[in-house]
Parts: sequence; C-alpha cells; structure tokens
Amino acid sequence: FADFTPQATFDIKKCDLHRLEAGPPVRAELTREQGLQFYRTMQTVRRMELKADQLYKQKIIRGFCHLYDGQEACAAGIEAAITPSDHLITAYRAHGYTYTRGVSVKQILAELTGRKGGVAKGKGGSMHMYAPHFYGGNGIVGAQGQIFETFNMAALWKLPCIFICENNQYGMGTSVERAAASTDYYKRGDFIPGLRVDGMDVLCVREAAKFAADHCRAGKGPIVMELQTYRYHGHSMSDPGVSYRTREEIQEVRSKNDPISMLKERMLSSKMASAEEFKEIDTEIRKEVDDAAQFSTSDPEPPLEDLCNHVFCSDPPLDVRGVHPWSRLKSVS
Repeated sequence: FADFTPQATFDIKKCDLHRLEAGPPVRAELTREQGLQFYRTMQTVRRMELKADQLYKQKIIRGFCHLYDGQEACAAGIEAAITPSDHLITAYRAHGYTYTRGVSVKQILAELTGRKGGVAKGKGGSMHMYAPHFYGGNGIVGAQGQIFETFNMAALWKLPCIFICENNQYGMGTSVERAAASTDYYKRGDFIPGLRVDGMDVLCVREAAKFAADHCRAGKGPIVMELQTYRYHGHSMSDPGVSYRTREEIQEVRSKNDPISMLKERMLSSKMASAEEFKEIDTEIRKEVDDAAQFSTSDPEPPLEDLCNHVFCSDPPLDVRGVHPWSRLKSVS
C-alpha cells in the first residue's frame, strides 16, 4: 500500500446558512483509512437494503419496511462527526443509522424477518431498532410532530440538540414543492441557526455535522441541519416510487450524484485506492450480507411466551391484571 496517497484535501459544496456568520469549511481532508471506511459503511448499507428488498419481495419480510439506499452519506457522515455516547434518535427509515451505531447486518436482517437473533429479538421490525444511545424508529408519519414547540423550548433552554431534516425530496408520494410554500427547511427553526447541506456528499455531511456538534458543545444552543439527499426506493416497500416521479429522474441522480460513486471517484482520482481494492471490499460485503440473509431466514422465530417480555426494564413488582399465564412480563433475554 506504499504507493497510495495517505491523505488528500477535496473541495466540497458551500452550505447555505441561516442566522450564522460563518459555516463549515469548503475544503475537507480525508485520509485513506477514513475513505475506505466510509466506502465500506455506505456500500454495506446499500447491499443490505437491496437484500431487504429481495427478502420482502419473497414475502420473507412482512409489514412496514422503509429502505435507506441513496441516503447512505447522511448516516455515515453524521456518525463520523459525533461520539458513540451521543444520543441519536431517528424517524422510521432507521436501517442505515442502526448499522452505523454498531449493530451488525445479521442482527438488522434478522430483525426484519422477525427472528430471535434480531436486534430487538424479532419483535420490533423495520421501524423499531435500538442500540445503546440509539433510539431507532418512530412512526412519525402517524405521530403528531410538535416541531415548533420543540424548537422553542430547545432555544429557550439552550439545549445541545442538532435537529436534522433528511430532505429526500418526497414526503411519501408528495414532492417538497407541492407540500411546502417554502422549501428552505433549514430556516424553519426561525430563531435557531440552520445549515443546508449537500446530503449526497459524505465529506460535506461530516464537516457540517462537526460544525453543528461544536456549536452545541460550545453552549450555543440548538441548530438545524437540512441534508439534501434522495431515496432510490419508494417511500416504503408498498410504494413502487414511480407514480409521482419518473424512472429517468431516479436514474439521473444515480448516474450524476450517487454518494458511493462520488467517494470512489475521488479516491481513485487522488490515487488513494485502486479499483481492485474496491472490488475486494465489494466481494467481502456481498458475502457478509449473503451470510446475514441466510441467518435471517434460518434463525428461529421468538416463542409465544416471549411476546410480552421486555415491556419493563425489570420484572414488575406486582401482578398485572389480564395477563395470560404464558405472558409474565419478564425482562429476560
């Protein structure tokens, strides 16, 4: 590996600013190790989501399933800018963040198929995956999102919160232009500073997230980040995703603005890695995902007596009325 460039600096898109005198840098440094890790992370999420698509179409995964392919740079870039002890809360499209928070592909796919080896022991599914300091999944489409009250209290109390809007251009089947008179979501905090970021560029996301984290840790209060990104699949697996947009639109984003291709081309042009090395990583990832898929279809389903376990963090100190003999509400694995 001696012939490879160990580190390079790249120009990145300038962020749009709201109530900020200065923003994140417009040049980002990347080491070879960081670049390969970004590639591995994003490519793993991409392959995992494509495998989930396949399992869903085989009717092995049932129910809600929201895929993250196309938006990988958001999760990878944010995770690179925060610490494992920082708390992360997602909406329902949670698979990518579940992986970047340290959960294995095997645990994620097994959760999607409802198996004991899943990250939530097969009882959560696509929208309810959890890890330490990670609260994955919220059916926010069906929830009341009192976002303005939240902005207000966070600003009053100067809470160290980064509010992130992953703007993938469509809310279910409605484009942002049809849904909002103003699509400047990074300004929605009004009295809270905001950034609009190229969410397809992992370096841009990382630098913006670092800036936002430093803002919060300096005691300056909350900040809003709008990540302009794109989802390749429909809203969920029940949505083919082509009734409200064209296949040509999707293909254009894939060909011109794909986050994985962008990183790969940067590293190749800077001689930070070789095409053969990327192929080796792809082969390793494909095997990891295939092995995880095999596990997710062979691992046993949780038994009926586990249905009501883990409702409480410890065994309830009193009898709960109406509980069946096989549902003891035990907090056991």
